[in-house]
Amino acid sequence: MIASLQVVIFFVFYIAIFGLCLWALIDLLRRPSAAFPQAGKRTKGFWGAIVGVSTAVAFNIIPIPGVPHLPGFLALVAAVGGIVYLVDVKPAVAPYSGRRGGGGGPSRPSGGW
Repeated sequence: MIASLQVVIFFVFYIAIFGLCLWALIDLLRRPSAAFPQAGKRTKGFWGAIVGVSTAVAFNIIPIPGVPHLPGFLALVAAVGGIVYLVDVKPAVAPYSGRRGGGGGPSRPSGGW
């Protein structure tokens, strides 16, 4: 019983990591290349490689019966690529993307009232 519950929990965990990396990859592909250097970040190609490899690894970790998959600890490595992009790069690049709704336009200064 507990072993079955663990399998379900890990499956959900792997699917969540894949979803996170896929979200990061889709967002990255929608951003213009010029926005990355303007934001003081590495190039879009660099981040595309990081997030693309993270997404591929996250997909290959999902345990499908009868299909070989990568060791589970690589899920954490895959998650790091997606998380770093979403937490650090995406907010920095968003003001330079020129899109409305997704943080487009100049950002307001942060701070107190």
